[in-house]
Amino acid sequence: MQLRRFVRPYLKRLLLLGFFVGVLWALQIVNWITGYSLNRAFGLVPRSSYGLDGILGMPLLHGSFGHLAANTPPLVVMGGLLAVTGTRALLAVNGIIVGLGGALVWLLGSAAIHIGASGLIFGWFGFLVARGAVDRAPVPLAVALGVGLTYGAMVWGVVPGQPGISWEAHLFGAVAGVVAAFVLRTQVDTLTPRRRP
Repeated sequence: MQLRRFVRPYLKRLLLLGFFVGVLWALQIVNWITGYSLNRAFGLVPRSSYGLDGILGMPLLHGSFGHLAANTPPLVVMGGLLAVTGTRALLAVNGIIVGLGGALVWLLGSAAIHIGASGLIFGWFGFLVARGAVDRAPVPLAVALGVGLTYGAMVWGVVPGQPGISWEAHLFGAVAGVVAAFVLRTQVDTLTPRRRP
């Protein structure tokens, strides 16, 4: 009974992550059927009033099935790590990453339609690595080390030069993740059962 109560919030977060990934795939199917009209309607277009809704729409839309397939494994891995390392402020973390990262792309990004969950992925990467440095607790430090070693090559994704890749979303997503780690540092909860007095 005690273990079930301890595990339930983590399972709930993992189910929400699975639901989110399922929504991304469902949206991709609709987007494909409609000739990618969702990208034009809800993609982020920098410095344009009609592109503002793209701050929220950008992480949900992709340019092809291959694009989403490439984003799915890091979404599952980093989202899973975020879920099981148990920050009580998951909504706030994601709000900062999507809101601040998207706003920076809208303000400073190149003239294009920016789409894809990679800004969110880079935000989670930045958050997980920075949280390890900020908290200096064993679990976040271990996660930061693991993420850094496994996905460290991702930092090359913030370098301009690859056509069709929104390096701005990668860079500003990572920056927003680091900001979230510093702003929300007092709200981190690790996988340790609470003892009752």
